[in-house]
Amino acid sequence: MNPLNPPDTGARGSRTAPAAARAPNATRTPGTSKTLLVPYYEHPAVRPAEWDALVAAAPRLHGVVLNPASGPGDRLDPAFAAVAGRLRAADVRVLGYVDTDYGRRPLANVLRELTRHRDWFGADGTFLDQVAVTESGFGYYRRLATAVRGLGTGTLVLNHGTAPHPSYARIADVLVTFEGTWATYRRRPPPPWTGAGATLCHLVHGVPAGVDTAALARERGAALYCAVPGRGDHPWGTLPHTLAPAP
Repeated sequence: MNPLNPPDTGARGSRTAPAAARAPNATRTPGTSKTLLVPYYEHPAVRPAEWDALVAAAPRLHGVVLNPASGPGDRLDPAFAAVAGRLRAADVRVLGYVDTDYGRRPLANVLRELTRHRDWFGADGTFLDQVAVTESGFGYYRRLATAVRGLGTGTLVLNHGTAPHPSYARIADVLVTFEGTWATYRRRPPPPWTGAGATLCHLVHGVPAGVDTAALARERGAALYCAVPGRGDHPWGTLPHTLAPAP
């Protein structure tokens, strides 16, 4: 899910983050329905109303993917640090975005970005993008998962974009087994999932207003989802219809 070129298949100076960003999450309320995992790739200074809407929707959010610059960027962005602190204070997981290029990126580079997300934005989760699906790629991600746990960043989401080998469920909390357009999602369901041990998530873009994607995702085995109207090269610059602020 490169924010500038998302897939259409079922198929980047060290400072300390503000105290608000580092504060521990509040206790999560048992029984609360947190079914939305939202990637939102717009700057808080450019789209403040949208970020306000995300914070207001906290009871429905499993997590928000924080992606300042196709990763944490080269320096701390105070606007993202502030909004991350607001989300955490509202009991929303902050998932730091890192691209793994299907296991081709050096582990040291990925780990540097993971550490920046933790130190700068107080991320309490990790969203690894462009994740391999084959059993042969599993060793790379098993090492990453061990490192993620060592950093203390909690929830690990692997975005495969399609159903991976079942072994990945052993190391992740959430597997994204579909990312693509509404047209694809409607016509061609994701491959059946045969593994166990991880929650499934579907990410769908180009979704018309009024479509009950939540029900369809549940029917297809996904407890988490996100459905946005955005299309083209940057769909994750839009929010789900039900969260978008009034014009």
